[in-house]
Amino acid sequence: MIAALEIVIPALYAISIAVLLAYGGNLLWLAVYHAVDETEREGPVPDPEDIPEPDASWPTVTVQLPLYNEADVVDRLIDACAALDYPRRKLEIQVLDDSTDETVDKVADRVEYWQDRGVDIVHIHRTDRTGYKAGALANGLRLARGDFVAIFDADFLPPADFLRRVLPHFSEENDGEDVGMVQARWGHLNEEYSLLTQVQAFGLDAHFAIEQYVREQADCFMNFNGTAGVWRRECIDEAGGWEHDTLTEDLDLSYRAQLKGWRFKYLPTVEAPAELPADMNALRTQQFRWTKGAVETALKMAGRLWSSDQPGRVKLEGTFHLTAHFAFPFILLAALTHAPLLWMKSVGYGPGETYFGIMGLGLFGFAGFFLAQLFAQRSLYPDWERRLRLFPVFMAGSMGLSLSNTHALLQALQGKDTAFIRTPKYGEASDSGTWWTSRYAIAEIPRYVWGEALLALYCTAGLGVIVGLGEWAAIPFQALFAAGFVLVTASNVQQVRAVRQASSPAPAAG
Repeated sequence: MIAALEIVIPALYAISIAVLLAYGGNLLWLAVYHAVDETEREGPVPDPEDIPEPDASWPTVTVQLPLYNEADVVDRLIDACAALDYPRRKLEIQVLDDSTDETVDKVADRVEYWQDRGVDIVHIHRTDRTGYKAGALANGLRLARGDFVAIFDADFLPPADFLRRVLPHFSEENDGEDVGMVQARWGHLNEEYSLLTQVQAFGLDAHFAIEQYVREQADCFMNFNGTAGVWRRECIDEAGGWEHDTLTEDLDLSYRAQLKGWRFKYLPTVEAPAELPADMNALRTQQFRWTKGAVETALKMAGRLWSSDQPGRVKLEGTFHLTAHFAFPFILLAALTHAPLLWMKSVGYGPGETYFGIMGLGLFGFAGFFLAQLFAQRSLYPDWERRLRLFPVFMAGSMGLSLSNTHALLQALQGKDTAFIRTPKYGEASDSGTWWTSRYAIAEIPRYVWGEALLALYCTAGLGVIVGLGEWAAIPFQALFAAGFVLVTASNVQQVRAVRQASSPAPAAG
């Protein structure tokens, strides 16, 4: 038995470190590219000095707002889009409502309110969710009159000048005749609500400031993020339209469009703020959908990418992009094998010092994760040094979600169909700190939270073993595993208590 483990555990750990080194190395390249680019232009990307005023030559734009049971946030979304500073005769707003609750009536009332004030806004309510969000967008596009289509999810609040700042990037004057989509950067409405929302904002900042920016600058494929972007309608049609055979219809259409020759642009200076998931169950729901959908899209599009005539660097970076979520099973594998490997070493089994020296190369991968976050914060915030304190928590949280995200990945590999489960939004409840009173917080807690609790105990015990062995260099790595699963488990416990509190009958008066 020991002889078998002496081979299996080091081999599994080496595989996990090799995979994580590859993905971390890709992030390292993106981070270094960004740093060099920022140095050459002597600072962050400057805001445009002038925002053009639309004239008669500007195109008609359809704004699509896909909704499903968004009663807590729908009013503010519709009001923000009705306030967009764009010629009214060239602006159409479609509220694509698949709701089955009181959202339907709230939308109808708000649409009527703005129609009475001269806004071209329509309420398109489907009685089924065929195709989920992709189906709603395709249905709305069939009825749209715009040459360009802006899309905002329910938790977004586009600034009034959004269209005026984005549309010029499609024009011939700006070399944009082959631009099929322009993506804005996400901001964060409730970043300061909790440590959980701060860590999410920290991670999303790196995706936009580093990954999206560098992929565009390096002429590699980037993606539409599902919201806060504008599409050229011709591009959608030529790429085959919205398809709903994956849970990430945005990533899928992005690759199909770019394989057709369309170019995408990312605008770091245009920000559309959005609400971050305010509790662990909401975050887990979002991450599960993103992971499963990305893997489904990778299975669908990777072959087409490699059989295309794109340059090798585009194919390679596209593969890292599409398969990024494949890192999660290997994070989990490293968590399971790290402490046993060091224990085996202490009792005279397992590989020798050469093996552990080679495993030290994993630090280059870690450097990629760290520098991507550092350069992202530096490019966006003057107090970036203070914000870097979130990096250990971000890394720990990413590790803590590895079990549920691995579950999502395995479902995708098995071809298991699952519904498009919306991320709960709480609106004002998120700002006031009373999210647990929302109807959406009272949901079934996933069964694998017990697995996360066991992993918290396992990794904490492993940390104790490593401390006892005096393996000081390994302590920070093991501490991140332990902290990640402990943090997720603590959030799960908080969620359960909140659900019980919300479900308990109120005490009788008097």
